[in-house]
Amino acid sequence: MARSALMNVMTQAAMKAGRSLTRDFGEVQNLQVSMKGPADFVSHADRKAEEIVFQELSRARPDWGFLMEERGAVEGRDPQHRWIVDPLDGTTNFLHGIPQFAISIGLERDGQIVAGVIFNPASDELYSAERGGGAFLNDRRIRVAARSKLAECVVATGIPHLGHADHARYLFEARQMMGETAGIRAMGSAALNLAYLAAGRIDGFWEHSLQPWDVAAGSILVREAGGFVTHSDGSAFEFAEGDLACGNELVHRALVAALKKASTAMRGGAKPRTEPAEPSEG
Repeated sequence: MARSALMNVMTQAAMKAGRSLTRDFGEVQNLQVSMKGPADFVSHADRKAEEIVFQELSRARPDWGFLMEERGAVEGRDPQHRWIVDPLDGTTNFLHGIPQFAISIGLERDGQIVAGVIFNPASDELYSAERGGGAFLNDRRIRVAARSKLAECVVATGIPHLGHADHARYLFEARQMMGETAGIRAMGSAALNLAYLAAGRIDGFWEHSLQPWDVAAGSILVREAGGFVTHSDGSAFEFAEGDLACGNELVHRALVAALKKASTAMRGGAKPRTEPAEPSEG
């Protein structure tokens, strides 16, 4: 696969930051047994990876701005272009020694995401896409899975944790999905969920309360792999707004319909059932 100059810049930045995270991840695994714990170290690793990406991209495109998880917004002299960066998506996984984390770099041009790179250094998997050029895993072209029935699909989501206000909605949506799909997965990284969807490893993905850096690169990956990306109600996707649903055309349609059923049940005042259904006879 011949990469464009732009994709080379993004790839090199992600891989250099990935080498730093790989070294730090090995240290985190050692710190798991210490009394102090690895949290402060991981925060340092996150900032260090972001600094590497910032320096690499600034050197290659000095006039372009940034939106970064740690640094925030950095204005550039070129108002048309902005990098959107999460230097460590899946921080909790990283903190606990789980090798499911990624560097995510998206490029916004005139308000639209036109290129994206997601790199998991633990598995040495580089996902990349440019608008109109398809999506790739390392040097292999990837496509979303072709399953058409939600009952045959594995879908992924993010589980809200302490400090998030979406617990009740998640319970309604998870109950609905448990009754309509072959399984639900939570990877702990929105970027990797989107990358896995683009590669056909999972069939659908939905989540709420996401940030632009969580979804910028992944959204173009899914689209270039033949998938559909909208908000969870089926409306046109804006990466600056915090929820999405995606899959191939048929799965996406069924996913949105299931989420609407869950929303209707929640508005109707029902309580999400958490006990298992009675086993069927025979």
